[in-house]
Amino acid sequence: MQAPIRAGQKVRIIQEIDRREGPWINEVVGAVVDIKPQKTGSWYAHGKDDKLWLNRVLLRKADGELTTITVDQFTRVEVLEDAPASA
Repeated sequence: MQAPIRAGQKVRIIQEIDRREGPWINEVVGAVVDIKPQKTGSWYAHGKDDKLWLNRVLLRKADGELTTITVDQFTRVEVLEDAPASA
């Protein structure tokens, strides 16, 4: 991820996957609900609990749908609106 993000911010997450037919680009816009590393079911000898851990962002889209995005070093994140100030 390029920009540090936190809960409450409105962000655009852009992922590009290289394919033989050309790149496939996916964009998701939403408000950040949560950001955390989560372990997968994949075994990885040097990972915590011998598992592969991935960074995941939970977003709430404008229509209320919740979606989880797995981010990696190729994922671009654009902050569209900062989080509202806490009271």
